[in-house]
Amino acid sequence: MRTRGTIIIRGIVQGVGFRPFVYAKAREFGITGTVKNLGSEVEIHAFGDHFEEFLEAVSRGTPLSRIDSVIVRDMRGDPPDTFIILESGSGSLSGFIPADVATCDDCITDIFTPGGRYEGYWATSCVNCGPRYSIINAIPYDRERTSMEAFPMCDACGSEYTDPSCRRHHAQTIACAACGPRLSLLRADGTPVAVEDPVRETAALLDAGSIVAIRGIGGFHIACVEEAAGVLKHRLGRSEQPLAVMTTPDEVERIAVVSDEDRRILHSRARPIVVLEKRDPLSHQAISGLHTIGCMLPYSGLHHLLFADLAHRLLIMTSANLPGYPMITDISGALDRLSGMVDYVLTHDRRIVNRCDDSVVRDGYIIRLSRGLAPKRSAVDLGDRSILGVGPELNANISIYRGGFCITSPHVGNVRNPRTLAYLQETVERLGGLVGARYDRVVHDLHPQFLSTRYAREVAEAVGAELLAVQHHRAHIAAATREECVGIAIDGVGYGDDGTVWGGEVFAGQVPHLDRVAHLEVVPMPGGDLATRYPERMLYGILPTAGVRDMLASRGWSDIELGVLSRQVERGLNVTGTSSTGRVLDAAAALLGICRERTYDGEPAMKLESAAYSGRALAWDLEFLRDGGCEVLSTRSILAEAYRRSAAGERTGDVAASVQYNLARGVAAMAIRAADELGIPRVALSGGVAYNRAIRETIIGEVRAAGLEVVMNREYPLGDGCISFGQVVYGGSEE
Repeated sequence: MRTRGTIIIRGIVQGVGFRPFVYAKAREFGITGTVKNLGSEVEIHAFGDHFEEFLEAVSRGTPLSRIDSVIVRDMRGDPPDTFIILESGSGSLSGFIPADVATCDDCITDIFTPGGRYEGYWATSCVNCGPRYSIINAIPYDRERTSMEAFPMCDACGSEYTDPSCRRHHAQTIACAACGPRLSLLRADGTPVAVEDPVRETAALLDAGSIVAIRGIGGFHIACVEEAAGVLKHRLGRSEQPLAVMTTPDEVERIAVVSDEDRRILHSRARPIVVLEKRDPLSHQAISGLHTIGCMLPYSGLHHLLFADLAHRLLIMTSANLPGYPMITDISGALDRLSGMVDYVLTHDRRIVNRCDDSVVRDGYIIRLSRGLAPKRSAVDLGDRSILGVGPELNANISIYRGGFCITSPHVGNVRNPRTLAYLQETVERLGGLVGARYDRVVHDLHPQFLSTRYAREVAEAVGAELLAVQHHRAHIAAATREECVGIAIDGVGYGDDGTVWGGEVFAGQVPHLDRVAHLEVVPMPGGDLATRYPERMLYGILPTAGVRDMLASRGWSDIELGVLSRQVERGLNVTGTSSTGRVLDAAAALLGICRERTYDGEPAMKLESAAYSGRALAWDLEFLRDGGCEVLSTRSILAEAYRRSAAGERTGDVAASVQYNLARGVAAMAIRAADELGIPRVALSGGVAYNRAIRETIIGEVRAAGLEVVMNREYPLGDGCISFGQVVYGGSEE
């Protein structure tokens, strides 16, 4: 039996309290020696009769760690008398810093313990909780390489930091009211509000109806009570957009239907926004006009203190940035960009190094990969190349593959915006530095005009890397599985091989060889992007009939506008062809009068889903065509049937439900036939439309009824937040 050895532990062992954990286990088992951070691994020199028990214990890791490998090497020399934690050194960058996590129950108890050292202190944390990624500058993870460097520890904090029996032993974020970051309350013009307790005063302002910007872990939120929702939406110019709320566990249970899985996710360390069905679909209309509402629980000490002083049990808590733009992180930016939107600003003086928006989850599927869930580190064998995936255009993030692991960044946003593109570039540089990446291959979207495509070219040229373009929907399938499959990709838009806009695709094969075998009918998008903003244009592109024209006239379209639209469709002027599932749903929403103008991303389809929530779906006859060797589902026939039934007086909810059901049935039928013809036993499903529960569950049900396996990736978003990961998978599969 061994009594000594050098133990090398690789994985996520930075920022997770690993060294103090090893120290505690060494004392427990009578081990002497040392422990040291080396980049993204920990090196332990251990001596003692209970070496094997010690090895087994440290190999299990801490609650936040992820162990990839444990290597033991022989060691010579005399054992020291004690066990000590050494200063960090450089070394491997195979691991990574974990995402920011919610304040733990022990720290919340400390905050609310009368007379305790941490009573009322908003930034209380320990080795098991608090900010990580948002404060780190470099690896190894030590205080001097984080934004906590600006706050030297007081004697009391230093005593706990060096106390092996304390859970704040070597906690890099340790701080208290005497030495740590401080809060301040400002008016909208930046002038300070002189108050003894900024949190209590903020709670009073919120209760009175004020709108307050609150600086959190990864950026600013805008908060208000429900009664002020209308004012907030007016100021933001988002009259229709649903807003997320932060509230207590009891209140979530009161207002929404919460499954066991939802409850687990709500209370997880990540504390994401969880999209839930309302108990009363017509409730809380000022917050969300949909049948769903996004809820999250308090996840920082500041939030818990705020709710302790708040009379209201529910706060609207929405990101302070414009949709698609990066989070606002600094006070000067907040005062500048939120002028006229908020009445007050509650801020702190701890620098946010890496911004991070709230993560969003629905039915266990990730919608937005961000705080608490990202940066995400996945073990995947893609060979020896170092690969960068720069992502799509909308809902972008980036992924970096190196040495058997893929690191995916938090949500970045819409890189059509120069500010967001700059944030994408910043993210590439920061993550690349943290993992020590030197790129051999840079992968981008097939669309030649995307700003991210241009950026990928610049990076590849600068570092001498190979450049690879991957079609958007093939990246969706690659993110779902690397096995042979029939892949369904249903979303809004993606540049296709033929130059048209794809979005309702069925592929067959195995990455990197996925052949398009079926798709939705290619229909006109009159005016291109205008058809995404005004879905009635999309409706007429699919159904250019006299009946639809009369309908549009009755809704206020002038003869001139109708004439221009008609000529566009007839002559193909400024018209793009599309097989997009999202555009079909938009057209259906327009047909039923549910949404005539899109004011936020996905609005027509989301409102259609809400209208269908109480409806009864009926099976309609489906029409299938052939085009260039592909099977095609006729979406014109589905919308024509919807028009006929709506004109005959059938309930809007029933028609909406039937459109979704039959569209899903048709897509599933094409995938099942392809799987049967090719002898492929599994069907992968991805794309933003799959967040629609009725559509997703119909496809899953049909596929499973045919005896086929369904594959979906719950570790990455179904929407475009998985694209950069799929690009990296493609990049590692191409020779």
